[in-house]
Amino acid sequence: LYVCKKCGVTHILQAGGAQAVAAMAHGTATCPKVHKVFGPGNQFVTAAKMLLSNSEAMVSIDMPAGPSEVLVVADGGADPVHVAADLLSQAEHGRDSQVVLLATPDADVDAILKAVREQCSTLPRQEVAEAALGNSCAIKVDSLEEAIRISNRYAPEHLILNVANAREVADVVTDAGSIFCGRWTPESVGDYASGTNHVLPTYGYARMYSGVNLSAYNKSITIQELSESGLKSLGPHVAHMADLEGLEAHRRAVTLRLGMD
Repeated sequence: LYVCKKCGVTHILQAGGAQAVAAMAHGTATCPKVHKVFGPGNQFVTAAKMLLSNSEAMVSIDMPAGPSEVLVVADGGADPVHVAADLLSQAEHGRDSQVVLLATPDADVDAILKAVREQCSTLPRQEVAEAALGNSCAIKVDSLEEAIRISNRYAPEHLILNVANAREVADVVTDAGSIFCGRWTPESVGDYASGTNHVLPTYGYARMYSGVNLSAYNKSITIQELSESGLKSLGPHVAHMADLEGLEAHRRAVTLRLGMD
């Protein structure tokens, strides 16, 4: 709330879910209508955002953001306990979350899966995490290069590179919401403290969208002004293109000014 005050926020809606998205998009007696709806959510929130962005509400959204997902690339140097914790950190989000492990030939997949089972059994949200694990998979790949090819096709919301030389590997990643490099970068720090915006595209939309950033809150307006000599220079070309397209009124808007007709 303090940060909101410092940023000049004037309204805070204490509500969540698809109904809160609808209230902000349409406006109510107690909730002013907004122009943009940003933020992650479950499948119902995401569906509400996408529906409202194509409705009479006339509201824009950031991207489809939810349900949550993580893809972890692990090599032989990755600690199985850490990899398991990273997978479960997303599995506990919701029953419809998905986690994916891509293990290089030297990674100990059995140890990782054993650690997943052991840690999951002690989670307060065990039932939720177990349901999400039912949507998930572990894949043994032939090489790190193959892992990155698969990851780029999957385009995960969160990509954890628990591999040697992770920063170099990140350079060949083309599609991901946010990348977490190295042995000491759990996805949790992105949620709370590392400084990046954590509203990220899911369900493969990282191939088309970036995460929310400052530019998402801005819009631009273009302005053009021609002098008489400028129109004399451009006008004949514009008139010719309009004529080719059969747009006579377009052509006349130029030619009547220039005395060409």
